[in-house]
Amino acid sequence: MKSESWNKPLEQAAVVISLDSEQIWGYLDFMDERQFSARFPDVYVSYDYLLNSLCSAGISATWLVVGGLALQSCKGNKDPRLAGLPERWIAPIPAGNETSAPLWYWRSFVQRLAITRPKQDVGLHGGLTHLIWSSHLDRPDVLRIELERGLEAFSAISLRPLSFSFPRNGEAHHDLLASHGFLCYRGRAPRLSQTLGRNLPGALIRAIEELGSATPRPVWPLEAMPGLWNIPSSLYLYPIGDNRTRFVPLRTRLQRVERGLEAAIRSRGVFHFCLHPANLAESQRGWPMFDSMVELLVRARRAGDIQILTMTQLASLMAARQESEELNTSTPRPVTDSVPVMRLRQTPSSETAL
Repeated sequence: MKSESWNKPLEQAAVVISLDSEQIWGYLDFMDERQFSARFPDVYVSYDYLLNSLCSAGISATWLVVGGLALQSCKGNKDPRLAGLPERWIAPIPAGNETSAPLWYWRSFVQRLAITRPKQDVGLHGGLTHLIWSSHLDRPDVLRIELERGLEAFSAISLRPLSFSFPRNGEAHHDLLASHGFLCYRGRAPRLSQTLGRNLPGALIRAIEELGSATPRPVWPLEAMPGLWNIPSSLYLYPIGDNRTRFVPLRTRLQRVERGLEAAIRSRGVFHFCLHPANLAESQRGWPMFDSMVELLVRARRAGDIQILTMTQLASLMAARQESEELNTSTPRPVTDSVPVMRLRQTPSSETAL
């Protein structure tokens, strides 16, 4: 049972930007390197452009990185670090390093994230290989291996992630996050299209929402388990490739960001905008579009209407707020129950992988 008492206004509206940084790991079960490169040409440029654009604007974002990207090298599907993971899942993983297999291994970029200023929040996306958690509900042992090997890959470059996102939004076994010291994770957006999941009905509703420039609803963090905060998404960037913009004009992406921002300001809630760096590689128009979005945020921040926070910063703020309120009341707020496990079937689709 979620506590509605926490859906009350913040002192100031907040914007969170989270980016699922996965390269080909997010597509390994239905796309090979040739297909990935054809859909996302110049994908490395998009990562660099995003980071430079955010830093130039003085914005700290949450980069949710698949652990495999942080590996210095890998022996492929026979690598001992992959032992215990499903054989069919790891079969496509090649041996190599950043030079020979850069779509899989990009340690230098992950290290760059860790030292960039303003400071970026480097979180974990799934674990070592982007294994779909909700497809392994009955195998917490496998999920533990996936999670711990991802943490080990980060630890090798002195990173300790506190934020987390589930591959393709397939939430499961939140207790593993709590027991491994995570402070927050990104939950599903409070919209029917997200509840339906990655299937045809969900895709159709997402297209209708985009065509109508539907206003993303403000969200508020919820304590899913003691010390673990669910920070729901508000809006994912809709794909910008030619196949999508032929039917859904590119301008809707900027309109929805603007409307989501305005709604968060009115309610003093949170606008949590999510995308993949690869999204911007689908079209040359992606980079100027993102710059226009950043300009909207900077203008609102300059006006004093919003604060721009990382997921970890927002969760820390909520934890401090909770502690302060409990100290000032004789009746402590009851701890919320665990978030129910999502049991939606995950299937590959033409939508961008999560």
